[in-house]
Amino acid sequence: MTRIGLVLLTLAAACAAGTAAVLASPWWWLAAVPLALLGLLGAWDLLQRRHAVLRNYPVLGHVRYLLEGIRPELQQYFVERNFDGRPFDRDVRSIVYERAKGTDAEQPFGTERDVYQPGYEFLVPSMAPRPVPSTPPRVRIGGPDCSRPYDMALLNVSAMSFGSLSSRAVLALNGGAAAGGFAHDTGEGGLSEYHLRPGGDLVWEIGTGYFGCRTRDGDFDPGAFADKAAHDQVKCVSLKLSQGAKPGIGGVLPGAKVDAEIARVRGVPEGRTVISPPYHRVFSTPRELVRFVARMRELSGGKPAGFKLCPGSRRQFLAVCKAMLEEGTAPDFIVVDGAEGGTGAAPLEFADHVGTPLTEGLLTVHNALVGTGLRSRIRIGASGKIATGTDLVKRLIQGADYGNAARAMMFAVGCIQAQRCHTNTCPTGVATQDPRRARALDVADKTLRVRRLQEATVAGALQMMASMGASDPSELRPHMLHRRIDPCTERSYAELYEWLEPGQLLAEPPASWAADWQAADPDRFTV
Repeated sequence: MTRIGLVLLTLAAACAAGTAAVLASPWWWLAAVPLALLGLLGAWDLLQRRHAVLRNYPVLGHVRYLLEGIRPELQQYFVERNFDGRPFDRDVRSIVYERAKGTDAEQPFGTERDVYQPGYEFLVPSMAPRPVPSTPPRVRIGGPDCSRPYDMALLNVSAMSFGSLSSRAVLALNGGAAAGGFAHDTGEGGLSEYHLRPGGDLVWEIGTGYFGCRTRDGDFDPGAFADKAAHDQVKCVSLKLSQGAKPGIGGVLPGAKVDAEIARVRGVPEGRTVISPPYHRVFSTPRELVRFVARMRELSGGKPAGFKLCPGSRRQFLAVCKAMLEEGTAPDFIVVDGAEGGTGAAPLEFADHVGTPLTEGLLTVHNALVGTGLRSRIRIGASGKIATGTDLVKRLIQGADYGNAARAMMFAVGCIQAQRCHTNTCPTGVATQDPRRARALDVADKTLRVRRLQEATVAGALQMMASMGASDPSELRPHMLHRRIDPCTERSYAELYEWLEPGQLLAEPPASWAADWQAADPDRFTV
């Protein structure tokens, strides 16, 4: 029986019990009153538009909010943890929810962290703080080969595909991007009307399946790519090499979620599980990769073109840098995805044991580009559990120019981490193609929450930077971020890691990089 039917049945039972109380015995009021209250509560849950859980699960959904209310007391027993095992500074989900709702407030008392615990990281405040900028800075994306550069916000919506997400979730994400003036990465699932309808800026991403620009046999279709890349809302085009949560394997979309619309957008058979290949057909060497990214830029009419990867072998990335130098062209941006990143479906062992954490990945890519003299023409984006202003500032210090957030944006549109993304039974309508469940997600409300989250997170990051004496991200330096090594020792990032000088690999590679630089071959992905 449907949820509406159950509510109507409850109200009917209340009326029947009330009638019996009047005509037969007043004892029937003991049943009539509770049934009436439950029926009215259920009706209110179905009609309200702020909570998708209550719309899908009237009455019963209140149990979830009851548990959320006592969550602070439970935190001492159930502490969420980062990818590397360290506890979050605070419950990140609570911070994100509060900011998305516009109820972010000051917290009493001090940190809940053990500041002497090894691994604890902190930003260094200045004795001469700066005023917080009135307008958030933006990052110009576009090298010398790009004729249509784009000014990227400091925080944007990371790659999440239509198909993995519902149409209403995509509408809310893009609507938030349009309202807040930031970018929305489409993910590799194709470019749909739901990405285009709200009017937000888009980074169109294609992966190994070339969804939305594929031939019948799965090859890249340059004509279809050029047609879609010509949309005014498409500001950048991106080639996905690998994803942090599942590097080295392709994406999976269960057949239950491949309805007629998804099949049309992706160019795949309806009702059949879609498995993207683990590798690209359009290139097999570093040199071919660089050439293909340049071709994407040309086909898009000069828009910024780049690629996304979860870095692995430093030698292989250096081979790509050598190919850029020899070909005389380079991507306009590179998005570094960390192993901390999430996904709707991946083998557990991949999520836990394969891939480079974001810190090490950023340092590898940043230093390689600096050492080869390419850093000034290539912007670096960071993706992987960026949810707060602190996360964003840390990643900027570690070498990024801007950040992308996926999980936090999903929280903003209503995700409660039920971990049922692959089953098509998401209780909040975020990650499902079931129209009955997806209807519970109110697009207008969630659009506002996405915008609020991005604005509050960037504002928090700028406030922290100002307290550190920096009025712009370009003024951040490695010595501003420290990590505790043991209870008696802490070191700055300037001391913990090696930072190459511009062109150093071309002139005289340091001993720690020399072997990889020498072995890097622009015509082979040498392990």
